[in-house]
Amino acid sequence: MEPILKVEHLAISFGNNQVLKDVNFELEDNETLGVIGPNGAGKTVMLDLLTGILKPTAGKIIFMGQDITHKSITERVYMGLGRTFQVPRAFEKLTAYENVMVGGVFGNKMSQKAAGARAEEILELIGLTDKMTTVAGTLGILNRKRLEIGIALASKPKVLLFDEVAGGLTETEIGAILDIVATLKKEGYSIVWIEHVIQTMMKGTDRVLLLAEGKNVICGEACNVMASEEVERVYLGVKKK
Repeated sequence: MEPILKVEHLAISFGNNQVLKDVNFELEDNETLGVIGPNGAGKTVMLDLLTGILKPTAGKIIFMGQDITHKSITERVYMGLGRTFQVPRAFEKLTAYENVMVGGVFGNKMSQKAAGARAEEILELIGLTDKMTTVAGTLGILNRKRLEIGIALASKPKVLLFDEVAGGLTETEIGAILDIVATLKKEGYSIVWIEHVIQTMMKGTDRVLLLAEGKNVICGEACNVMASEEVERVYLGVKKK
């Protein structure tokens, strides 16, 4: 079976600064792929390329068998790519319910009635039913992260791209995010998850990819990658004795 997402020799430069040099990976259907790397490795830039915010200087992105390298952000959303951001981007003055509903209307061309029903389902899945009528700008950090996932789910994506959804959370709060990811996996979603929190990569992924100096260094099962010499050297900054 073909991978649901395939990245081939992806590269991007900003002037003389080559942020990504040669990134290659595949995401299988219903797989969670964790992505780690030091600051400046190009992780968020990679997500910007996958979603069409940025255009690569080289390489190819294949989604569900189609080359989407030059497709617009909107086309990619309609095809089934959903994304969160490091800093939550909910509409501050809308309620949690309204934020998710808007995502369904504009991200999947759903009617307001259908988007509303979808919003209720999503809010239950992410644990925000009791905050349905709460204005987004008043939510705490965990619930803002939950809502960010909910907005990404609103357009009925096939692949979710998570950018540090556990960043800044306590250990207990991280557990809540891991529970959501486990539920999403049971429901058949495929996920690319950038994170610095090691716990999430060990407990919430099928494989982990290490990015460094603009290219993939190692990819494999989380326990093997996290115990590797490459991770200790390039990511953790220590050297095996």
